[in-house]
Amino acid sequence: MKVKGGKSIYGASVGILMLEAQFPRIPGDMGNALSWPFPVLYKVIRDASPDRVVRKNAEGLLPAFIDAGRELIRDGADGITTNCGFLALFQDELAQALEVPVATSSLMQVALVNSILPPGKRAGILTISASSLSAEHLRKSGCPADTPVGGTAEQGEFSKSILNNLLELDVEQARVENIEAACTLVNQHPDIGAIVLECTNMIPYAADIRDAIGLPVFSIYSFVNWFQQGLQPRKTF
Repeated sequence: MKVKGGKSIYGASVGILMLEAQFPRIPGDMGNALSWPFPVLYKVIRDASPDRVVRKNAEGLLPAFIDAGRELIRDGADGITTNCGFLALFQDELAQALEVPVATSSLMQVALVNSILPPGKRAGILTISASSLSAEHLRKSGCPADTPVGGTAEQGEFSKSILNNLLELDVEQARVENIEAACTLVNQHPDIGAIVLECTNMIPYAADIRDAIGLPVFSIYSFVNWFQQGLQPRKTF
């Protein structure tokens, strides 16, 4: 048997471009390696703080993300994703610069979710900062411009701890705030048939949100699992 080389690391097909942050990443969070059922590669982009990426549109950071993506590919990644849904702004540029598939944002699932819902139903977006999620974020991720958007309370525990990059997070309060925000979104838009979580830090609360609203909930976890299965299909025999 002959095999081919060319990588430094094997068996980790997904490369994740990470913001530089210090807030707690609990199991389920995209940035906690224990969250994944397969190995992943991480690369931290220095100075890419949550505030700079979410509230300031990642201004000036594109070259650093491209360089980091290329490093992950050289190390062994077969596809690249990111740990912030707001990086949908870089989808086209990263896809053009990197020679592997790129899936920057959970928001890229919205169009697909819309296509599988019953007539008269559509996906809604739950985000960590509704005031920062712009029409350009929706356009770059392929979302309809009129997609309903709701956000967690921007001065609440969840948004404040992450966007202000704090060292502590009250997990149970964050869970409550995510559930409340999802319920508010669905109550305001009765035609919502599923929710897509923009924020990669919302994954730990996805099951609780599903229980509360009784609708499907999609996240970067569902997206990257699908992505990885294309990059490295599981052998069944």
